[in-house]
Amino acid sequence: MSGTTDTGRGNALFARPCEFLKGAVDLAGLPPADLPEVAFWGRSNVGKSSLINALTNQKQLARASGEPGRTRELNFFNLAGQIRLVDLPGYGFAKAPKKTAQVWTRLTEAFLKGRPNLKRVYQLVDARHGLKQIDTLMMDGLDEAAVSYQIVLTKADKLKPGQLEAVKSETLQKLAKRPAAFPEIIATSASKKTGLDELRNAIAAFTAEFSG
Repeated sequence: MSGTTDTGRGNALFARPCEFLKGAVDLAGLPPADLPEVAFWGRSNVGKSSLINALTNQKQLARASGEPGRTRELNFFNLAGQIRLVDLPGYGFAKAPKKTAQVWTRLTEAFLKGRPNLKRVYQLVDARHGLKQIDTLMMDGLDEAAVSYQIVLTKADKLKPGQLEAVKSETLQKLAKRPAAFPEIIATSASKKTGLDELRNAIAAFTAEFSG
């Protein structure tokens, strides 16, 4: 179910309050699994915070990776008491100490494999670069754990329309034999506000599906 047919539902949901709930540094700190959740994941500096802020029409809901304190946790945001958005630590960790990165990785993997109310992972990929080896490695893990995921291209405004279509086509081909991949790609631009309605609608669809 793509959730892209009812444009009103997504905008209505994201027009409601979205607030930072908590940051979890271990599995014991996770909130109860009593609401549907969707997670945002991607390489460091892929534009994850910018996309979450744009989706929720807020400027500083999700803090940029350069700010300390919120980047080493699984950050949960409560959207109107109907669904939670989960901001996962970025992978790649170019500037993180190895041991710190390992802690984040283990926590993220445990969350992804064991969270019963996790409806989908939105794996963010920079449209200018397409899928990198680290992205495909993360996808391998999601496929193995049977965790539904969908590719969301970020910074799509940096490409000409023909270039963007080529990236989407190439990415779809790479997803074709991946069992847990949702077979649609959403191209977004946080700065130009493109693709946001489509992503909002997809997320809103899970609020109707959740049975508690």
